[in-house]
Amino acid sequence: MGVIRYVSHPEVLIDPEVPVPRWSLSDIGRARAFDGASRAWASDIGRIVSSPETKALETAEILAATSGIVVEVRDGIGEIDRSATGYVTHERHEQLADELFLRPDESAAGWERAEDAIARMVRELNDLFVPGADGHVVIVGHGGVGTLLMCHVAGLAVARSRDQPHGGCHWVWDTQDQQLLHDWRPIDTE
Repeated sequence: MGVIRYVSHPEVLIDPEVPVPRWSLSDIGRARAFDGASRAWASDIGRIVSSPETKALETAEILAATSGIVVEVRDGIGEIDRSATGYVTHERHEQLADELFLRPDESAAGWERAEDAIARMVRELNDLFVPGADGHVVIVGHGGVGTLLMCHVAGLAVARSRDQPHGGCHWVWDTQDQQLLHDWRPIDTE
């Protein structure tokens, strides 16, 4: 059986002075990533593909350390481009994310449109979603684009209700049966 497991990075150090793509994992996020790496699901990883953003790379390296796998970085699978606004407060971020999911064909305050993010993710990762592919591939990335990708591959409508409950979660795709085995669950609870 082949599976693709999409893992979102856990908690980060939020610093308005540092560009969001360069944020690192917090102590809590790092501990959760190590906890996830010790779980049964992480024992049979055969390949790890990561976003180039620092928090995702740090998560991928923690997962790779237990198996000796070299992380493959793909530049095109970063989080939704939010550079138009830069850092915004948590409350404002949530408002803009709501808009992004509500109207996937429109930009929320200059953010990358959801439909463009989906197209980018599919273009960058399509080679992994081959029907019948064997092995356990882990993609380490971000919650927003991870949710959009999950909705796309599973044929679900883009909806904020499908979004992860918090960082450090994962969903799993069965490449044999071409179906979602489970949606977002915390990486450190199974």
